[in-house]
Amino acid sequence: MNVFGVDIGGTGIKGAPVDLDRGDLVEPRYKVLTPHPATPEAVADGVVEVVRHFGWSGPVGITFPGVVTGSVIRTAANVDKAWIGTDAGQVLGDRLNLRATVLNDADAAGVAEMAFGAGRGRKGAVFLLTFGTGIGSALFMDGKLVPNTELGHLELNGHEAEKHASTKAKEDEELSWHHWAHRVQKYLAHVEMLFSPELFIIGGGVSRKADKFLPLIEGIRAEIVPAELQNNAGIVGAAMAAAGR
Repeated sequence: MNVFGVDIGGTGIKGAPVDLDRGDLVEPRYKVLTPHPATPEAVADGVVEVVRHFGWSGPVGITFPGVVTGSVIRTAANVDKAWIGTDAGQVLGDRLNLRATVLNDADAAGVAEMAFGAGRGRKGAVFLLTFGTGIGSALFMDGKLVPNTELGHLELNGHEAEKHASTKAKEDEELSWHHWAHRVQKYLAHVEMLFSPELFIIGGGVSRKADKFLPLIEGIRAEIVPAELQNNAGIVGAAMAAAGR
């Protein structure tokens, strides 16, 4: 069964048809840059371009970088504040003229990793953390999602954690892998103190370079592994949501 998934991020909007039997993309993903300002109208233009690139005409799952209840946006940290209070499912569905299902971006990535990736069969508390423009989080208890945790906004040493330990912070401050890994370690230690998870799954684009920073992280009791679906997890999870999985 193929369903289309779109992943809206702070820097890019990417999507592709997904084979939900395999949990993998049917074709290479297509990506456009996230507009600035990332207003609902401008982002919708990008989503339409991604979907129409493939000539898709069925249901579409779409991730959003913020709290989503139903399909209404409640927070918008890395996109325009005009999104807050917007029914994204209706706005994007109307623009696409297709049925659109919208959910939090990290939740989507986490659902995909639990079904097809590093979280398969894992019980207890599991966190999927996506490092990119910000830090997204998805918490699972015995395989069940606790939605919209948004733990990238925890305060850490007087800073919002994602401003201090995201991939964007690494790039903006030109941090070495060692220096950035130390920041990530502090963040993981803080989350571990609060939730005592058994597993951290590290996702986002930086997961492709896990060998450069995961071995530098010390003192965390939980197991730490890279996301197996890497930066495609959000697309896969979005498609799963559109299919009701």
